[in-house]
Amino acid sequence: MRALAVSFALILFSSAIPAAAQPLVGVASVIDGDTLEIHGTRIRLNGIDAPESDQLCRDAVGNKYRCGQKAALALDDFLKARRLASCIEVDRDRYKRMVAVCTAAGVDIGEWMVRQGWALDWKRYSAGFYARAQREAMAARRGIWSGSFTAPWEWRKQAKAQ
Repeated sequence: MRALAVSFALILFSSAIPAAAQPLVGVASVIDGDTLEIHGTRIRLNGIDAPESDQLCRDAVGNKYRCGQKAALALDDFLKARRLASCIEVDRDRYKRMVAVCTAAGVDIGEWMVRQGWALDWKRYSAGFYARAQREAMAARRGIWSGSFTAPWEWRKQAKAQ
C-alpha cells in the first residue's frame, strides 16, 4: 500500500518533469526538517513545511523547545537508518534550490516527516497530498502536535516583521 502511495506521489508531483529527468540519488545530509543536500545539491522537500531551525514550540506541559532542531534530528535519524535517498525534481524555488519528491527505502520522506508530526502538509504546494498523514499525526499527538506551535510559514512572516 505504501509503495502504491509513493508511486502515486511521484506521478502526481512529476507530471511536469521531462521524461529524460533522472532522479538524484545519494547519501543525504540534513540541512533542516524539509531540506536535504545530495552531492552538493540543496533539495527542498515538495509539499511540506517543517519548523525553522531556530523556531520554538511548546510541549504538552507548556515548556519551550527547539522544534525546528528536533525536526531536523528526526529526519537525520530516519535517513541514517536507510542510507540512500532518491529525489525527483518537480520545480525550483525562489532560491533556485531543487524542489523534489524524495524517497528512502521506498518511503516518501515528506510523508514520513508529516506522519511523525515534524512537518506540516503545505497545501499551497501539496494540493493536500499529505493531509491524511497530518490528520494521523494530529490524532496521535506526535511531534509538534503534542503541544502548541505556529505554522512555519506564519512563524517566518512574524520573524520577518520583527
